[in-house]
Amino acid sequence: MGTFRLFDLNPEQYRAATHPEGALLILAGAGTGKTRVLTARIAWLVSQGVDPAEILAVTFTNKAAREMRERITKALSAEKAKAMTLCTFHSLCVRILRRDAALLGYKENFSIFDESDQMGLVKKLAGHIHDRQDPINPDMARAMISKAKNLGITTPNETGTAVGSLFAHYQQELRALNAMDFDDLLLNARTLLVEHDEARAAWQLRYRYILIDEFQDTNKLQLDLVSHLVGAPINLCVVGDDDQSIYGWRGAESANLLEFERYFSNPEIIKLEQNYRSTDVILSLANRLIKHNSRRRGKNLWSDQDDGDAVRILSSEDDLMEAEFIADEIMVLGSKSWNDVAILYRMNAQARRFETALRERNILYRVIGGKSFFDRREIRDVMAYLTALINPDDDSALLRVLGTPPRGIGKVTLQALIESSAHKKCNLLEVLSDAEQQNEFSTKTAAALAHFSESWGAYRIRLQTPGQDPALLLREVLDECGYFDDLKRSCKTTEEGDARENNIRELIQSMADYCQKNRREGVQGFLDRMSLDREREEEKEDSEGVTLITLHAAKGLEFGHVYLVGLEDGLLPHERSKQEGNIEEERRLCYVGITRAKKNLTITHCRTRKKFGGVISCKPSPFLLEIAGEGVEENSMEEILSRPLEEADANHGFASLRAMIGD
Repeated sequence: MGTFRLFDLNPEQYRAATHPEGALLILAGAGTGKTRVLTARIAWLVSQGVDPAEILAVTFTNKAAREMRERITKALSAEKAKAMTLCTFHSLCVRILRRDAALLGYKENFSIFDESDQMGLVKKLAGHIHDRQDPINPDMARAMISKAKNLGITTPNETGTAVGSLFAHYQQELRALNAMDFDDLLLNARTLLVEHDEARAAWQLRYRYILIDEFQDTNKLQLDLVSHLVGAPINLCVVGDDDQSIYGWRGAESANLLEFERYFSNPEIIKLEQNYRSTDVILSLANRLIKHNSRRRGKNLWSDQDDGDAVRILSSEDDLMEAEFIADEIMVLGSKSWNDVAILYRMNAQARRFETALRERNILYRVIGGKSFFDRREIRDVMAYLTALINPDDDSALLRVLGTPPRGIGKVTLQALIESSAHKKCNLLEVLSDAEQQNEFSTKTAAALAHFSESWGAYRIRLQTPGQDPALLLREVLDECGYFDDLKRSCKTTEEGDARENNIRELIQSMADYCQKNRREGVQGFLDRMSLDREREEEKEDSEGVTLITLHAAKGLEFGHVYLVGLEDGLLPHERSKQEGNIEEERRLCYVGITRAKKNLTITHCRTRKKFGGVISCKPSPFLLEIAGEGVEENSMEEILSRPLEEADANHGFASLRAMIGD
């Protein structure tokens, strides 16, 4: 079994790893080694003679899939790891649909619309639907369409409403573009498996052993997809923790895990409760909190580590003092510890105070969830070029190409071409290539259309030619149309222009590397990977400093020193969640924050907070009463700052705070 040894597992982990055939539910508490168990189970299956190609492991993030592949490679071999399918739900659906999309009326080269593409299409359609009685909010409309699809709804129930009409037109437009959004990937893959027996049988035969990570985060559609992918006999292993189900707001159904027996009969249920991350004091605190939730599968985390330091609950006069105090404490820790420090908060808006305080002290920090590499304008431009070259039906991508850089084809001309495309029921590229259509415009415009049509057609032919280097071709396309010159002209500084050009070079090099390693998938495979790999988690590995991160984004991470800030009623738990009756999910969110801490945990709350230009009074979170008990020390920041310098060990910090309170 390579370098992996089953006897390194604890008894419950060993039972889970060596479970024979049948449904298996592994209830893995925070920090109990679930990834290790999944890796061990896969390694054990292979040791029992299972063909690696018959194993499917589904994760919720590409980062988790990569980590699992690395572990499998070490446990077995690179060859066996490569034979397995280790991917996200969306990647799995793309794999299914690239092979069988024709059964649903799509071409196999369909485009994938990300959130930005969706919003662009929704805004465009909303502009055509004028209803003063029922005005459309594009953000809300996109969210409603997504929610409907995740419930398995493909057509609007009420076409008479403005949003219902937009939903119908949105789906028609996607079909015409030979495109699917992220929700369509799940919905169409599920539809394929439900309605096409031969395809379902083929995929069930392909994946005889299925493992699903983070099962508490699955939605109705994903559960249905898994149910139809699992063949007979059932060889399904799911891992999850209902106490960490924090994505109900985006459709996750914790009931999928809580009622697992309803969907898969007679499962073996194994609890992993030994925690390898946190001290016993931190775990006792977490256990006390989560026991107040009524709908859960009971678990009690424990550790064989020492009790550790007491958990501090500190109050402050206001959010300025909260940020200044924490920043000064981090200064005392010293720069060697900064990478192991995290500040966790409920809302992104809370980060600003901490950023300011850290900057003033020259403390390095990183805010997780900044602008994604893939959301940068120049990257979206180049992705549009690739998409339009691969999928001639994607008018949305082609329109971006036509407008970037300017080619002497104005908005009036483009609108006329779009209308002609709709009238003739063909794609925009076909209209562009129509000589008769070109003659309807001025000589200058007709020449521009003819030049683009001819050169674009030649590029598409070359891209499909065996042996063609796609990265080299893409560089040529961008150079010949003057894209880089136009990009630099649009930048305010030379440095900005160079940085944007370097981003493109980096993308092209990534494509070259991918196509070199994956010749069969080629550019289409690269586009799929880029479309599906846009997670906000993709921070650069070399970024250093204190981590500022929301509680939702912190799930799955761990830090030596954790500051869980803003535990105030209306903030955590959030007021909206209280009104909607989601207090248990807010409690789970707090539980996730607590269990990120390995050694030291400090929880803070303010008595006042600046908001909307004024000052509001704050009440302590009800969760503070629930976690009170042994191993907890409560105090105020003002009291700590009033202590003698030597007692507070503040020789290296707290100067600014002492000045604030007059010491």
